[in-house]
Amino acid sequence: MAIVRNTFPGHLISRFGDVPWPPRSPDPSTCGFVFFWGYLKSRVYAQKPRTLNDLKEAIRQEIRPMDHPLLARVMDDFKERLENCIHSDGRHLTDIIFKT
Repeated sequence: MAIVRNTFPGHLISRFGDVPWPPRSPDPSTCGFVFFWGYLKSRVYAQKPRTLNDLKEAIRQEIRPMDHPLLARVMDDFKERLENCIHSDGRHLTDIIFKT
């Protein structure tokens, strides 16, 4: 956390950061996106990038061959989540997040 705070002084958004995270704020990142980023991150860091340019290139190399329908589903889910957030005036999306 200290590294992030030093790298982005005055811009850390978190519960105890420089910019407080709004209470009960809906998080617009989707489960699909979280899944996608976790998957991508595991693939990218397996290459052990040492510099920012190495990291960027590793991300490009891993995204290039990815299944386009998968990426489309992630983006569609994100769009749906944002639309639901707008329709609910920014309130919690518990019924959307935890679909039964």
